[in-house]
Amino acid sequence: MKDMTKKCVLIALLVFMATGVILAEDGYRLWLRYDKITDSGKLKQYREYLNGYWLTHNSPTMQAIRDELKMALPGLLGTQVPEVSSLSNGILIIGKPGHPELQSLNLTSQLRDAGSEGFVIASTTLNKKKVIVIAANEDAGLLYGVFHLLRLMQTHEDIKNVSVTSVPKIKYRILNHWDNLDRTVERGYAGFSIWDWHKLPDYIDPRYRDYARANASIGINGAVVTNVNANALVLTPAYLEKVAALANVFRPYGIRIYLTARFNAPMELDKYETADPLDPKVRKWWADKAEEIYRYIPDFGGFVVKANSEGQPGPQNYNRTHADGANMLAEALKPHGGIVMWRAFVYDDKVPDDRHKQAYNEFVPHDGELKDNVLIQVKNGAIDFQPREPFHPLFGAMPKTPLMMEFQITQEYLGFATHLVYLATLFKECLDADTYAKGPGSTVAKVIDGSLDGHTISGMAGVANIGTDRNWCGHPFGQANWYSFGRLAWNHELSAEEIAEEWIRLTFGNDETVITTVLPMMMASREITVNYMTPLGLHHLMGRNHHYGPGPWVDGGRPDWTSVYYHRADSMGIGFDRTTSGSNAVGQYFPTVAEKFNRLETCPEEYLLWFHHVSWDYKLKSGETLWNALVRKYYEGVDSVRWLQRTWNSVEGRIDPDRFNQVKMLLTIQEKEAVLWRNSCVLYFQTFSKRPIPEGLEKPEHSLEYYMKLSFPYAPGIRPRW
Repeated sequence: MKDMTKKCVLIALLVFMATGVILAEDGYRLWLRYDKITDSGKLKQYREYLNGYWLTHNSPTMQAIRDELKMALPGLLGTQVPEVSSLSNGILIIGKPGHPELQSLNLTSQLRDAGSEGFVIASTTLNKKKVIVIAANEDAGLLYGVFHLLRLMQTHEDIKNVSVTSVPKIKYRILNHWDNLDRTVERGYAGFSIWDWHKLPDYIDPRYRDYARANASIGINGAVVTNVNANALVLTPAYLEKVAALANVFRPYGIRIYLTARFNAPMELDKYETADPLDPKVRKWWADKAEEIYRYIPDFGGFVVKANSEGQPGPQNYNRTHADGANMLAEALKPHGGIVMWRAFVYDDKVPDDRHKQAYNEFVPHDGELKDNVLIQVKNGAIDFQPREPFHPLFGAMPKTPLMMEFQITQEYLGFATHLVYLATLFKECLDADTYAKGPGSTVAKVIDGSLDGHTISGMAGVANIGTDRNWCGHPFGQANWYSFGRLAWNHELSAEEIAEEWIRLTFGNDETVITTVLPMMMASREITVNYMTPLGLHHLMGRNHHYGPGPWVDGGRPDWTSVYYHRADSMGIGFDRTTSGSNAVGQYFPTVAEKFNRLETCPEEYLLWFHHVSWDYKLKSGETLWNALVRKYYEGVDSVRWLQRTWNSVEGRIDPDRFNQVKMLLTIQEKEAVLWRNSCVLYFQTFSKRPIPEGLEKPEHSLEYYMKLSFPYAPGIRPRW
């Protein structure tokens, strides 16, 4: 009897332990948590309309849909939901509009402009039976429709009279992984690369499928799995076999795989004497390589190319143009339906002009020269993913060429994965900016979605923040940046606020107190970070190499990799003069924008020191001097982080303890580092202004020399020097 009791206790303990592991909120499930609906009224409604589901045909993608529903519906509804094989009352029907049972609904006309990815969700009556229908022209659209319906349920939306038609505004919605073949991640702060090249192709980590599910749920349809600082080895058969194994996992989820192409690969892999894009032998090498890739991966998406930038090889090595290089690769991919995404991130310290101007100067002369399967991939700003930049002047300046956006989801210049910074506000600031290329309303969003200039291909890329950390992104709120990128790539008209609320509900639940508390935190977080790092248009103030802590004093070596090149502080004032009397970077914008940026009186204060060298005593709109306003911005940033801490503490008990404590600890780090940024920058700039810190503000704890001597040898991305 005692032995039996011991066994029962042991079994109960094991069950408890197993259940605890299953239910632990470690962030792995991202926004696909599928916990039981807590609103009893909505739960009743969902059970009434979803007492079964019918998939009208079979395919690998339909199997992925089936797998998702088997996981999601029992979790959300707290009961088993059967798959059925015929029409009945209160079921979910998923199929194409031409199916015999769906023809009477006239969905074909609704889906005429939906392409292969758009979908319709409709609550309707079919043969006197109450049903919800998800219809699409292709299986990928059905998958996106299913995820949309599940999102409506997770956020407690009414589905009784649901009527949704959704079509992506951007064709290529792609994550760029800056992952190296040795599993390090350039600018990655959430662990190592999730791609285990050593074990591929035979070992398929379940994480790969969960990655594909997460991307499909927010409409991402492509993944570049290798770093833009490319390694030619990935183009060899041994690696193509591994890439093909990943592509097989991604394919049912509508995700195509892309690779980065190292421009001199013919030389590195096959000992060619040249990689000249006009050399017939080189062109044939790339055509043959494309043929080989497509034998391994029939739906291969194409190449991303970083060329003649930061030491990477490119066509200029052979006195050829970017158009020459891009067109060579485009011709190789064209027969297979592949595209080239040629990055516009090019600058040269040997060119005496302002770095802000160099990409525009190099690419605009080639507008109209590129093949129709080439997109120029342009960063949101002209320098490099700074906490705030004005939109890149290339947007609107190349009407004959499709331009795609490149955002950075990983927080290279925004505190890595230790700072809470919601980036959708940054993304929207750029997307909604008006280029005036064709008069008012010529927004950056309309440039990249092709509507402004009538392009049929369009793209948006995001540099991924994903790694092997259990919660994928390092910081729980880092997941919101991955999520918001996908949602905006699908529909850039969504607001940052509605995406944030959606993500909170999916991630932390539908507790209204949590939502009304956390939403203001997210919406304010990016501006808070700008204030304690780079207020009033300052930029590129980070430490050398690691890009982590402050380094406004960084000088020496290559000028355009220093901080002093950008802030140009002296006894008279601070800021980079990019006006017509300075570098004339304003001249690259259309006249209405150029005039606004050029005049000190009309330049938005958030870009003031980006475009103007301003006297320390210049009076801002607030009436304060520039010096006092600059200092107050730094102090406001720190005070606001402390507000983030207090606000987050107020939801203790309403959020699971694991994630609550994780965010609490990270906010402690963020507060300390905000103080570090504030003190370092204020004390350094004070050596030029010779003005006191305004009364009432706490004085820095240490001297400038103390802050200048700090080092960060263990910051992610720093390679040890033995």
